[in-house]
Amino acid sequence: MGDFVFGTKKIMRIPIHTELFGRAINALGEPIDEGLVKTTLLYRTIDTKALGITGRTSICEPVQTGITAIDALTPIGRGQRELIIGDRQTGKTSIGVDSIINQKLTSDLQSIFVAIGQRRAVVAKLVKRLERFEVLQNSIIVSATCGEPATLQFLAGYSGCTLGE
Repeated sequence: MGDFVFGTKKIMRIPIHTELFGRAINALGEPIDEGLVKTTLLYRTIDTKALGITGRTSICEPVQTGITAIDALTPIGRGQRELIIGDRQTGKTSIGVDSIINQKLTSDLQSIFVAIGQRRAVVAKLVKRLERFEVLQNSIIVSATCGEPATLQFLAGYSGCTLGE
């Protein structure tokens, strides 16, 4: 209480750059891994309105998760956003990571994984696992750990979608 706040007169935005692939960032686009901080001139506002259905290219190429039950029941197309929801400890992160790893075997698909509410140690293990399978260079990890403010956890999903757009 008693802190001074100054407006920037800018809408919240996130840096967009191909050098973010292979990195773990927070919801504001700041790197949280050991890599060098790159300065970029390209920014995109968070929570921009996505293109309508007619403005998008049609999805005609399937993405295989590598999990037979999911591939048989839920068709996923290249370029689609997928939200995995469920109760705690049901394997949501495992499904996402296994899908990213499987893409190395079938195609060079680029992935954006948003981890909301995970512990920092779980995110670190996730990054190490993707490094071990050599798929981190095709992925961006957006992390809003359980120890971060609720506003950053709220923004993480929007930041991931903005990176994908």
